[in-house]
Amino acid sequence: MSPAAEILVIILSIFLTFFLILGIVLTIYLINLTRQIREVTKSAGRTVDNMESIVEKISNFTSPLIVAGMITKFIKKFKKDKEEK
Repeated sequence: MSPAAEILVIILSIFLTFFLILGIVLTIYLINLTRQIREVTKSAGRTVDNMESIVEKISNFTSPLIVAGMITKFIKKFKKDKEEK
């Protein structure tokens, strides 16, 4: 093998080693990133579940108030109509 070919093989081996190590490091970072994303989505899911329960409790409380308000308006309107006659 000529000296030029040997130098070329050495240079290509160095680049191959560099990119192999770079690929391994990037794969490790990608795995860590996916773990962090999984934790964030779990946390967001818990937050949404908590908000759903809060909204449900508020809606259970406000529904009777809305109905009571509508009945009160109807009674006031009925009294006004009766007084006008």
